[in-house]
Amino acid sequence: MYSTTQQAKALQGGEWLVKESNPFETFIPEDFDEEQKMVMDMCAQFLDTEVLPVIDRIDKLEPGLMPALLEKAGEQGLLATVLPEEYGGLGKDFITATIINEGLGGGYSFSVAVAAHTGIGTLPILYFGTEEQKQKYIPKLATGEWKGSYGLTEPNSGSDALGAKTTAKLSDDGKHYLLNGQKCWITNGGFADVYTVFAKIDGDKFTGFIVERGYEGFTLGPEEHKMGIKGSSTVQLYFQDCKVPVENVLGEIGRGHIIAFNILNIGRLKLCAATIGASKRATSETVQYAATREQFKTAIANFGAIKHKLAEMAIRIWVGESGVYRAAQWINEKEHELQASGFTTAKALLGAAEEYAIECAILKVFGSEVLNYVVDEGVQVYGGNGFSDEYLISKAYRDARINRIFEGTNEINRLLTLDMTLKRALKGKLDLLGPAMAVSKELMSIPDFSNDDDTPFGKEKKYIVNFKKAILLVAGAAVQKLMMSLDKEQEILMNIADMAIETYHVESALLRVIKLVERNGEVAESLKIDIVRTYLYDAADRINKAAKDALNSFAEGDELRMMHIGIKRFTKVEPFNTKEARRRISEKLVAENRYCF
Repeated sequence: MYSTTQQAKALQGGEWLVKESNPFETFIPEDFDEEQKMVMDMCAQFLDTEVLPVIDRIDKLEPGLMPALLEKAGEQGLLATVLPEEYGGLGKDFITATIINEGLGGGYSFSVAVAAHTGIGTLPILYFGTEEQKQKYIPKLATGEWKGSYGLTEPNSGSDALGAKTTAKLSDDGKHYLLNGQKCWITNGGFADVYTVFAKIDGDKFTGFIVERGYEGFTLGPEEHKMGIKGSSTVQLYFQDCKVPVENVLGEIGRGHIIAFNILNIGRLKLCAATIGASKRATSETVQYAATREQFKTAIANFGAIKHKLAEMAIRIWVGESGVYRAAQWINEKEHELQASGFTTAKALLGAAEEYAIECAILKVFGSEVLNYVVDEGVQVYGGNGFSDEYLISKAYRDARINRIFEGTNEINRLLTLDMTLKRALKGKLDLLGPAMAVSKELMSIPDFSNDDDTPFGKEKKYIVNFKKAILLVAGAAVQKLMMSLDKEQEILMNIADMAIETYHVESALLRVIKLVERNGEVAESLKIDIVRTYLYDAADRINKAAKDALNSFAEGDELRMMHIGIKRFTKVEPFNTKEARRRISEKLVAENRYCF
């Protein structure tokens, strides 16, 4: 049983899988302070007044428009939130930064530009730059006077970033590196002033460089014509003996991969926040349309099939939001802990994001797939009109598709989820062996279907414990059976990752609702309870299917039958009327005429 006063040490990365979380130690969006609520409102206002009125002009790539919007955002402090005060930043915490990503997430191409500028465009210099580099670049990036961009991807190296072919050779006078090669899919590339670019010195030392617009030998390709995010500047970068001063080497020579991969951790969580923000806006528009569109003499929002869709949008958003702020608080606490032990602000945040890299990968997958669901079903609710460019939902649909590719594809992030978890276990940072062996032992014993937890949500808490056992059972058996060849079995790895993604999120949602019920009572939070119970009921089936698919891939005979029995036991939940729960959720959405949870 939890204590509302119990102070627990924050869970380390991946530990939620083997340890119990305390809801009263879990940060939830309802915990935002007044300043954080104001920041969220400010972001919404910025989109409504500055971005959405000119969204068609943005999509036509009107020259100077996106840079001007970034400068306006800079004037309001929206680009400088987490940057330290000594470099012109506001020095706010990581949760506030996450709020800004969510708040600006519904701005279509503008959201992409601002996220690229504040993330991959600025943070590499902040985290890995020398003091001189930080003093030179960060204050101008903080205000938006200079725009940031990032050049990692090449025509033949996407997910395999270290396969890059761009080279850097020290000039004869030792004053410059001469860069040769090309980069593609460079967000903000057409108007940026400062680029973090990766190249190999002497053919093998993968290294970061700060390249300024106007450097000799540096040219830009034309704007790409894209399926979505049409207003986001995307160009190729060309380097032909591009002269980069030696003082513009970023970080250590040969350690560019440290920059590239660590920057992605934070980007993944922030992308999740942005997709949740975009999902809320798209859901509100879809609810409003469903309430006014009539067929057969009644609003389509009154039809059960439409109610199901609207409710499911809200359920997935609420669950995703629960997951992202839970992890944001962990990163925030870890950052403060590292600062207290002597780390600089930049190194502390970097270390904190690295600690929770598993959760960042999980969130990126979930958030992008929530938005994918919301816009897809949004188009369906709009019917033929959803296919028309007159309605924003068609733009939302096209723009959403990139999020499953950005910041590492969802396939890569699924593979990383398990890979990083197993590596943490091998390094002794995460005890998976003990809990996995305990689950194997439990399989051989007589099942215990009793539930001695008679506290509110005792049943649901037991379900989550069992979902974790299912993950440990499948992962443990896969490691034991496949050993060194497991990394070649991507389908199995992705099955287990899906089990983890579901479990992390349903637990996050349950912790949130327990905290809210303790605060406001069951009646006040009845619809949130509906959200959690509906999601949990459906998640049990998805976890069951993923587990069986994985087991069927490598086990057979009595061993397989035994493990199937275990999975059935660990994913068993009581019947729940999800249809009526979804109807209640949908009716609330329609009554409020927006996403309201």
